[in-house]
Amino acid sequence: MNPRKVIIAGAAGRDYHNFLMYFKNNPRYKVVAFTAAQIPGIEKRVFPKELAGRRYKKDIPTFPETKLPELIKRYNIDEVFFAYSDVSNQYIMEKAALVSACGADFVLTRPEATMLKSRRPVISVCAVRTGAGKSPTTRKICRILKEMNINPVLVRHPMPYGKLKKQICQRFASYEDLDKHKCTIEEREEYEGHINEGVTIYAGVDYEKILRRAEREADVIIWDGGNNDFPFYKPDLHIVLADARRPGHELSYYHGSVNVRMADVVIINKIKTASKRDIETIEENVKMLNPEALVVKANMHKEADRPDMIRGKRVLVVEDGPTLTHGGLSFGAGYLAAMKYKAKKVVDPRPYAVGTIKKTFRKYKHLEKVLPAMGYGRKQIKELEKTINRIPCDSVIVGTPVDLGRYLKINKPLVKVTYEIHTTERPSIKEMIERFVRKKITV
Repeated sequence: MNPRKVIIAGAAGRDYHNFLMYFKNNPRYKVVAFTAAQIPGIEKRVFPKELAGRRYKKDIPTFPETKLPELIKRYNIDEVFFAYSDVSNQYIMEKAALVSACGADFVLTRPEATMLKSRRPVISVCAVRTGAGKSPTTRKICRILKEMNINPVLVRHPMPYGKLKKQICQRFASYEDLDKHKCTIEEREEYEGHINEGVTIYAGVDYEKILRRAEREADVIIWDGGNNDFPFYKPDLHIVLADARRPGHELSYYHGSVNVRMADVVIINKIKTASKRDIETIEENVKMLNPEALVVKANMHKEADRPDMIRGKRVLVVEDGPTLTHGGLSFGAGYLAAMKYKAKKVVDPRPYAVGTIKKTFRKYKHLEKVLPAMGYGRKQIKELEKTINRIPCDSVIVGTPVDLGRYLKINKPLVKVTYEIHTTERPSIKEMIERFVRKKITV
């Protein structure tokens, strides 16, 4: 019996994990190609034959997802497996309709089919949408565990945007490691905060190899589920963040909805900047989807290191890129800091954008007053730098977690905004982790 011909529709992350876990040694399938979406500049890469295994004699090509109809016909494709996240039910069904009309089956792989079991306890932190507050939550959990003399090692959802053969298993414990692995701004946003607090991070392509390496030095594995994807590792405690400013997404976004249904704990975050009705809507939806889940509310506490450079000033606000782009938010912590400290004016960055930054504004038309810190490669980082330096303002509010001043030569004063998550009701995050430790770990 001939294997079924498959295309994996991905975004340089979940797609590779699914291939290695589900397809690599499976004689029922032959992966013919990957398609790429969401992340700029990855449409021409290949998945190396050295990683693909003995069944694959050639590198597996990648094409833009826009070519799906042509690819299905050209390669006589039987099935298209969808393997990226932060998309709505509507978006997925439109893809399903397209694939079906072209003559192939459209497949969603269940989370457990690609989950690995760890020899260490696993706490996963995922979300309904990108930008809900996963990173501050994982930092807080790691801090709590370290205070208990328990060593956490964090494993981050993949961001392998460089050469895949060099990114099989990456370990980050210092700024030198970030330079060694030629990390993008998107990667540095996720890693720097943990490095500053002495927490080791793993990421890459092969998450079984990554897990076994991480287990050697971890008492607890923390899964940081970027892009609101499902965990790659089977969690013993599954925490899911919902953004109080985006009610209803726990129903209308596929991966977020699955996460909520699987959750042990749902944290409704950012309640201070949301309406009472929106918070109640999320509570009601979570109760309907998962009546067994513990639901708690939380706020993001924001501080600027130089508030005098905001008050009465013309400011440019730079925010976390993915939160604004496929996360769909129109502003973040930086803009809220501008309001809190009473900036004279938030300067519109759009007229000054260049290159791919200008294209980002064309694609994401909901962005008006803030600049996404796009930095998926050296060229885009230089375009971000040029854009910032062209904008007439007194100071730049940096609402992204990365220290932009380390990587860009900016001709204006920088104001760094930090933010921490705090639950507003019991049990606190600390109490949750203490319960987990008593249940799962002998200290």
